Amino acid sequence: MKFSMARRIPVRKTLVATSAAALVAVGAAMAVPATASPATATQEAKPTVVLVHGAFADSSGFKTVIARLTQDGYPVRTVSNPLRGLPTDTAAAKDVLRSIHGPIVLVGHSYGGAVISNAAAGDPNVKALVYLAALVPDVGETPFGPSDVPIEHPAPPQSLVEVPTVAADGTAGDDLYLAQDGFRATFAADVDRATAAAMAATQRPVAKAAVGFKTTAAAWRTIPSWNLITKNDQANAPEMQEFFAKRANSHIEEVNSSHAVYVSHPDAVVKVIEDAARGTH
Repeated sequence: MKFSMARRIPVRKTLVATSAAALVAVGAAMAVPATASPATATQEAKPTVVLVHGAFADSSGFKTVIARLTQDGYPVRTVSNPLRGLPTDTAAAKDVLRSIHGPIVLVGHSYGGAVISNAAAGDPNVKALVYLAALVPDVGETPFGPSDVPIEHPAPPQSLVEVPTVAADGTAGDDLYLAQDGFRATFAADVDRATAAAMAATQRPVAKAAVGFKTTAAAWRTIPSWNLITKNDQANAPEMQEFFAKRANSHIEEVNSSHAVYVSHPDAVVKVIEDAARGTH
């Protein structure tokens, strides 16, 4: 068998040629401005989206929304809302906000809307508020807002389960859960049965005392807001949502959805969040 032999190249010449090529490459790189990568610049310019869930839910419901926002280049964080009352829940949200550098779009679902209205106040990094089927109280109101708003189609009574609790300091109280057999009809009527059943089983309870705490700040008075109204909501009446949105002078969008809009209509949720993000530039 015959073997072909490669031509031998002197090592010294190879090193010189390689060094020259490296210098040319470095020079070319130095000639390109630091902003030459559009993808990097765009990604750095996008605000961090912070998602705050409400009562009878947890952050896992946002998984599809998170995936799509991430795919679009948005950094995403969530807040594990304690659901103990506005003072505790607002503090938890503020802790997360303080850990983020740069602009923020703060998103609240349902009772999470009351939380973000308090938590964003005085935070210069929060550039936009997004309310999803949300409660948007004013200063001095409970999370449910004023009681005299005319509601043509009020949400039906919710079947709640009370579970006695004892806090670490020995204080007795009650946690509220949505009854599992009524969870889908109340919270997630347009979510498939298997997913709704899993949501019912993993729901986080809200402290019964939480409904009595009053709002101490209304960030929507100074920060631009977007509001996604859920027209088929059986937990928070659409008329109440509309009242909140108009009072806050929000950019209003609507969707034929149950209360669990972030699960059943993630595209609509992503759209309103990204509209808010673009609207802050």
